[in-house]
Amino acid sequence: MKSGRGVPGGDGLNRSLLETVVSGSRKRTSHAHVVDQLGKAIISGEFPVGSILPGDPELAARFKVSRTVLREAMKTLAAKGLVVPRARIGTRVTPRNDWNLFDNDILTWHFECGVDEDFLYHLSEVRLAFEPHAAALAARNASEAEISRMMRLAVAMGEEGHSAESLASADLKFHLAVAEASGNPFMRTVGGLIEAALVGVFKLSSPVAEKGGIDEVARNHIRIVEEIGRRDEVGARLAMENVIKIGRERVRSALQSRS
Repeated sequence: MKSGRGVPGGDGLNRSLLETVVSGSRKRTSHAHVVDQLGKAIISGEFPVGSILPGDPELAARFKVSRTVLREAMKTLAAKGLVVPRARIGTRVTPRNDWNLFDNDILTWHFECGVDEDFLYHLSEVRLAFEPHAAALAARNASEAEISRMMRLAVAMGEEGHSAESLASADLKFHLAVAEASGNPFMRTVGGLIEAALVGVFKLSSPVAEKGGIDEVARNHIRIVEEIGRRDEVGARLAMENVIKIGRERVRSALQSRS
């Protein structure tokens, strides 16, 4: 539970989702390149659900890799739930319900291909299902040292000079700290979804652009820690719900203004 970062789906193909989106760069081994390109082609619909992927000779020529690399890439995509091999038929793209949306690469590909309001709304619903309860558990279980750390992280969100990127990073550190302080190791499994939701805010809208936006963000997060420090489980739950709902409305407004 107290180990370092371990965002779900981190299979070594890329850095964290936030770092990847901010920097725009990814690791580029041959295997990672093939997985990345095929994954995005599936997510974007170039290879639709139910379709059969091109055969090994065509894909090996397309990516200029050996069949061994290609086979390993297919195993990785199958482990993520995107494809399934069929004897004498080929490799078929699976239904979207079979995709592992907790996987960091799949989340990254969705953002690179473009996400809509429904996708971000679903992310916020999952956050609302987990994070308020994590805050309540933190009010019950967090040590004084953990509470102090969460307060430092919340206060740091209000520092002057934040860019959209640095604020998103500070926000992520805070929410992962709450998940850790809950004392429930399973709460860490939603770390990738928390990160994806914050990436959505970073890409679409940021409080940095709003007058007084950073101060409001800091106040709302400080309130979470204050409720945790009072050991008020209901108060901590409500304070976390408030933060998530504010972020959801900010993203919704940004999407509607673009359309």
